[in-house]
Amino acid sequence: MKKFLYLLLVVTSISLLLLGCSKGNKKEDESEKGGSSLESIEGVWEGVIQIPNQPLPIHIQFSKDGGTLSIPVQGLNQHPFAKAKLSDSNLSLATELQGQHITFDGKVDNEKISGTFKQQGQSFPFELKKGTAEASKEVGDPVQMEVEGGTMKGLLTTPQGEGPFPIMIIIAGSGPTDRDGNTTILPGKNNGLKMLAEDLAANGVASIRYDKRGLGQNLDIGVKEVDLRFEHFIHDVESWVQFVKEDSRFSRVGIIGHSEGSLIGMIAADKTDVDTYISISGAGRPMDEVLREQLAQLPASQLQESEDILDKLKHGEQVKSVSSDLQFLFRPSIQPYLISWLKYNPQEQLKKLDVPVFIINGTNDLQVPVKEAEFLHKAQPNSELYIIEGMNHVLKDAPQDPEGNNATYTNPDLPLSDGLVEHIIEFLEKNKVLEK
Repeated sequence: MKKFLYLLLVVTSISLLLLGCSKGNKKEDESEKGGSSLESIEGVWEGVIQIPNQPLPIHIQFSKDGGTLSIPVQGLNQHPFAKAKLSDSNLSLATELQGQHITFDGKVDNEKISGTFKQQGQSFPFELKKGTAEASKEVGDPVQMEVEGGTMKGLLTTPQGEGPFPIMIIIAGSGPTDRDGNTTILPGKNNGLKMLAEDLAANGVASIRYDKRGLGQNLDIGVKEVDLRFEHFIHDVESWVQFVKEDSRFSRVGIIGHSEGSLIGMIAADKTDVDTYISISGAGRPMDEVLREQLAQLPASQLQESEDILDKLKHGEQVKSVSSDLQFLFRPSIQPYLISWLKYNPQEQLKKLDVPVFIINGTNDLQVPVKEAEFLHKAQPNSELYIIEGMNHVLKDAPQDPEGNNATYTNPDLPLSDGLVEHIIEFLEKNKVLEK
C-alpha cells in the first residue's frame, strides 16, 4: 500500500464524491432488466471502484427484477439501475446520475464480481464481494434504537451467565470502517473490533459495536456529504450510551474509541455519564496538525495550497477554489465536515474527563504513531498509558515494514496482539468497572 493511502485511511472520513445524488432514473424496457437471470446473484454486494489514490466504496443490491446502487460516503441510497442484465457470467449495469451516464461491465465468478466502471470517457476497475457471506459468523445479537434520521442498528455481544455486566460502546475508525474494524477500501478483512468484542465477552464484559451512519447496516440513515458533521457521530455515541443505561442487564458503562473513534468517544464521554473511557490508536493532536505533517510529502505548490486551505478551514472559512490535485481531500462538499472536525483538540477534550482513562497504542502502528498516545497521556496525567510492542493499527502483531504490516489488514486469521485484552480487563477491574 502506498504511503498516500495511509493518509486517506487516517484523515479522510469520506471518500471521493464521484457521482451525484439524484434520485430520479429513467427506466428502460423490462427486456433490458435482466429477468430471472439475476436471481443467481440476489443480495447485497460490497466493494470499491479503484480510482487511483481515491478508492470509492460502493454497495449494489440485486433482485430478480434489477438492482440498486448505494454510495455510503455521499448519501446515495438504493439508486435504481435502468439496465441490469446478466447473461451467463457477463454482467451489464447502467444508470443516469445528474445527467451523467455510468456503466458497470463485469464478470461474475462465484462470490466475486470484477470488471470496469465507466463515466464520461473515464474507466476504472471495480470489484464486488457478496456481502451476506459473513452473516452466519456474526458475533453478537442485533439491537437497534431511534436516532436522528431513522433507526440505527448494532450488535450486542454479552458474556455467558447472569448479569448485570459492564458494557463498552466500541467506536470504529475513520472512513468506511465497519463495526468489525474492516474497510471496503481494502480487499479482505481483519476483524479486529469483532475479535475485541468476542474477547471482552469471554472476560465478563459486554459490548455494542455498530456501523456508522451511511455504512453497512446503517446505510439508510446516511447523511449527504455536504450535510455531514463530526457531531453526527458524537450524538450517535451519546444515544448508544443512553440506550444501554436503560437496560437492566448492564451495570457500568464505558466507551472504547479506535482511531478517529478515539476523539469521537472522548467528546461523547464528556457529554454522558460514563464510568470509563479507553482510547486505542487515537490521535493526540488536532487533525490539522496531523494533516500538515502528513501533507509535507506533497510538491511545494500543493503543500502551500493545502496549508492555506487548512488555515481557513481551521477558522471556519470555506474555500471555493481548490486545485484538481487536492480535490480528493478538500473538495467543497467535504469542507463543512472538516471544519466541524478541526475545531476539536484531543488534548483539551481529554482534560475534561474525570473518569478513569486508559490510552493504548502499538509500536508498529504506521497510521497513528506512539507519540500521539504520549500527547494524550501528558494532557491527562491521571490516565494510564500502555504501549504494546509490535501491535499495529488493526490491533495485530505486525512487522514494521509496510508490506508485511499491510498484509495484516486483510488477514482475519491473525489473533489480537498479546496483552491488549488482558490489560483492558486489568484496567477495568482495578477501577471497579468490572467486578469479579
